[in-house]
Amino acid sequence: MTTSLLYDTEATPTSAPLQTPEIPHPDAAGTFSDRGARTDALLGAHSADEYTSLMHDVVDILGDRFRTTERAASAKERSGLQAAVDAVDLDTAGVGNAEALREVDALYADNAVWFHHPSYVAHLNCPVAVPAVAAEAMLAAINTSVDTYDQSEVATLMERRLIDWTCGHLGFAGGDGIFTSGGTQSNLQALFLARENVLAEAAGHVEANDAESRRGGPDLGAPNRRDLLSRLRILATDQAHFSVSRAAFLLGLDAEAVVTVPTDRSGRMDAEALNASLLAIQANDQIPMAVVATAGTTDLGVIDPLENIAEVCESANVWLHVDAAYGGGLLWAPQRAHLLDGISRATSVTIDFHKTFFQPVSSSALLIRDASLFAPTIHHHDYLNPEAEAQEADAEPNQVDKSLQTTRRFDALKLWTTLRARGAGEIGSMLDAVCDLATDVRALLEDQADFEVLGASDLSTVLFRFTPATADQVTCDELVPLIRRVLFRSGRAAIARTVIDGTPWLKLTLLNPDTRIDDVTAVLDLVRATGHGILAGRDLEDAATEGGAA
Repeated sequence: MTTSLLYDTEATPTSAPLQTPEIPHPDAAGTFSDRGARTDALLGAHSADEYTSLMHDVVDILGDRFRTTERAASAKERSGLQAAVDAVDLDTAGVGNAEALREVDALYADNAVWFHHPSYVAHLNCPVAVPAVAAEAMLAAINTSVDTYDQSEVATLMERRLIDWTCGHLGFAGGDGIFTSGGTQSNLQALFLARENVLAEAAGHVEANDAESRRGGPDLGAPNRRDLLSRLRILATDQAHFSVSRAAFLLGLDAEAVVTVPTDRSGRMDAEALNASLLAIQANDQIPMAVVATAGTTDLGVIDPLENIAEVCESANVWLHVDAAYGGGLLWAPQRAHLLDGISRATSVTIDFHKTFFQPVSSSALLIRDASLFAPTIHHHDYLNPEAEAQEADAEPNQVDKSLQTTRRFDALKLWTTLRARGAGEIGSMLDAVCDLATDVRALLEDQADFEVLGASDLSTVLFRFTPATADQVTCDELVPLIRRVLFRSGRAAIARTVIDGTPWLKLTLLNPDTRIDDVTAVLDLVRATGHGILAGRDLEDAATEGGAA
């Protein structure tokens, strides 16, 4: 007799085959009256044909969009877009798959910001690798969650392999990591781990020196967690990503917890100033929780001197986190990998693959040099990852142990597919190409009498201003946001702006290896023409005002 896990097959009576129930259509109210029926709204065997047809339609529509899109932005007024959004009745009966797709094409795709367009040079948004987009469709349809092994199986193993691969390139021989939603979450978790590991070390030190800590009297006791929290300090420059100060707030640190370390003239952290800041912190009975170095600052695109910073942190026994969200891809760039020398000495590293590895959002990772430092994240829940099972020799790799998220997309599939399709070397060369383009654009701007350029980037950003001889400093400052706004609203170009030491600058972020110098020159011509147009309009207004006054 053959016995299955569920029933005795020999004892199961032979009877007529089960009849597949007919799938009913919704009634007039749009609901299903047969509780046992399957809905064709959901993806499954019964809806596979509809899924295939709909996906073909989406691909055809988007293919046409990519072939014919002529602007980076829609050039439509926000009030009109808001009215179009508000006009959609989300409580009415469904209009059907095909009609809904036509609606969102007209509402969303027709009004999207297109990062692949050569006149999009604003933020850290990249065109995406074709195989990654195909993988995105696969992972969305299968809908794997990689928090526990029994929801993911091979997906967890593939993600773990990518983490090991990245750690290997970082030089983290005993490292570990986790995929996250982006650099902000990666930085938050890195600083959370730093906080908990530093607090544990501080508490252990206090306990070991308990008699010394009680010299003031038997009622004083050792410092508690709140006391220690108030003494923690994070050291970073004013060019560090804003997620560092936000993380300090979310982690319950004091308002003054983030200590600004001076930079050199190029905007890079000054290692000697860092050492002085650490000494001052310790002299004030404060605790250095972490130093955050940046490998690719958002505005200037520069990389802090990682070797020198690591030397200081190792001497002071301080956690070093390297925010390489922007610059992490340089690890695979043939011409520029040396710019990350010293990153192997970091305690933790953030890398955003959805920036310089040309992945669809989201695809980021937090990497830790020593796997044991993940201990503060570990939590056990009976319905997910029971503690008893986790202690078994052949325990399932449940990554909820290491993630701040529970449900988590299999975003690693996109990177895996891109690596297999194109190879890491080609991706690295593409990053070198956009950095080379930034160098060429900077040289071009330096030769223009009516443009001013700020600094030099290690990556692909260029800061500049339109400074015609007829305009004074104040007027040039005022032109920066006006030029950006006019160009964006026209749809002709999307550029960014920022402020450095009180002075506003226009910013090009070049992350499209298909963009050529002529494409950027065309954008610069638009900047120049727009600036002259704004100035001419002001002259006319001034003349009209003077004429009226006369």
